Amino acid sequence: MTLRTDEELDSALAALSEAEGASRQEIVRRAVLERYERNAHTLRAQESSSRMIDKWADVLERLGKV
Repeated sequence: MTLRTDEELDSALAALSEAEGASRQEIVRRAVLERYERNAHTLRAQESSSRMIDKWADVLERLGKV
């Protein structure tokens, strides 16, 4: 895979690579995997919230009317 970068991204990759002592490829790899995990966590939280709202809808409705 070829990754095309602009000047800003190239500069950021270079700085992170030097600061973390890792290759640019490893920096990109970590960033993608971290984003993937965050997205997966967000989806799980949304699904869980939806289930709880469905389960407790009557209670939430009554609390809203107090």
